Amino acid sequence: MFTPEQETHIVNMVIANNAIRLREIQQRIIDNDTIFQNIHSASISALSRVLARHRIRMKEIYRVPFERNTERVKQLRYDYVQRVMELEADAMGHELLFVDEAGFNLSKTRRRGRNIIGHRAIINVPGQRGGNITMCAAISQNGVVHHHATIGPYNTAHIIAFLDTLHDMLTVQRPEHTRYVIIWDNVSFHRAALVRNWFTDHPSFMALNLPPYSPFLNPIEEFFSAWRWKVYDRHPHQQVGLLQAMEEACGDIDQASCQAWIRHSRRYFPRCLGLEDIACDVAEPRKTT
Repeated sequence: MFTPEQETHIVNMVIANNAIRLREIQQRIIDNDTIFQNIHSASISALSRVLARHRIRMKEIYRVPFERNTERVKQLRYDYVQRVMELEADAMGHELLFVDEAGFNLSKTRRRGRNIIGHRAIINVPGQRGGNITMCAAISQNGVVHHHATIGPYNTAHIIAFLDTLHDMLTVQRPEHTRYVIIWDNVSFHRAALVRNWFTDHPSFMALNLPPYSPFLNPIEEFFSAWRWKVYDRHPHQQVGLLQAMEEACGDIDQASCQAWIRHSRRYFPRCLGLEDIACDVAEPRKTT
């Protein structure tokens, strides 16, 4: 029905607009008297077969914010990668610590399950919606360095307490031999005056902000993705049990996994230095699940 040139044009419609509907393609074909002058009608099934031949399938739409690849954001990615490379080349040793927070709520569960045909897939959940419990964690090439869960959202006081504990743990192990670089996103309490003062008072630590719209540069996003499944595997049923499950699940993440996530994030460095547009393969971070 369609010539190879016409099929290529149909495929290009999809490549140009991943959300285009088959009926829109159908209408464009009928309206186009230049490329499709011999086509007076095109069925939906015929269009589906054309796309299938060219390995085009329906899949979930991945939403990319307009701001993700602006010149400003690409320059910030370039600056971030340059700074990381400068720190690693410095004569003084630097250890990169990726820090982030993630929320958890037992009322949120898997949306799909399995059961015998004709029977609903059922799981038991708490009768009332519980409050969020937030986990803050730090990972490095050495694995999960520190983690702490608290009921409710994280704030300035919580992050300072987390940094205090992290400081005490690390400086006891290697006093004055390493400078620790806290790499995190731009959430407001990370930039609070009290937090900035904390880094001034602790010169062996420094903060480095990740560029916006760049979750692919943040390996701790993949840590939290794996960690959530470890929590679910423990089947917690109340907040006390959930707190324990969240803490214990951190122990299930090994050093090799953290190293692999860090390596994966660094694969984007050349593209950041090249100021390329990046539609990442890491989902946008969600602070609650």
